[in-house]
Amino acid sequence: MSTMNRHDESVTTSEHRIVTTPAARKALAALRIAFGLTFLWAFFDKLLALGYSTGAVLNEQGIKTGIDFFRKDAWIHDGNPTLGFLKFGASGPFKEFYNSIAGETWVNVLFMFALLAIGVALTFGIAMRLGTIAGFVMYLMMWSVALWPANNPVLDEHILGALSMVVLGLTYAGDTWGAGASWGRSQMVRRFRILR
Repeated sequence: MSTMNRHDESVTTSEHRIVTTPAARKALAALRIAFGLTFLWAFFDKLLALGYSTGAVLNEQGIKTGIDFFRKDAWIHDGNPTLGFLKFGASGPFKEFYNSIAGETWVNVLFMFALLAIGVALTFGIAMRLGTIAGFVMYLMMWSVALWPANNPVLDEHILGALSMVVLGLTYAGDTWGAGASWGRSQMVRRFRILR
């Protein structure tokens, strides 16, 4: 039994040696939390039509003139969180594919679940491996919807987000200002390391 405990302690100790300076760990934690809140905001905005992306009232010139809070665009009132972006924002080699799945129920459910799960994982620092893998995939998929980027031949904020997910996942960023360290010591996570 004591051998098992020493092994668990050495794993935890070695994980903390990846990023050794407190300032760098805090910077990674701030980045993690900011990304987490971004995903949670997107989830709640699409769920409730809070007016920043979903529910904004625009005039003929495309200028925002008001907000239709909690109304028809909200997912809770049969709004469609993927229809607009996948149907009208898609371009490039995958346009037909994304147009074909735009607004499908399974796409909406999967998209909304991913926004919530990634947001919770990043904000609280738990299940960072799964959260950052899912965030990486989501960013790459969003990048592939509108190829090619307007301001650079390859790079845009989606590629930078995907790379940030890799960094956050590899540096145990959930351990600082998050529940990652205690989460990592739980019996379930020690047994299934992918949950770390």
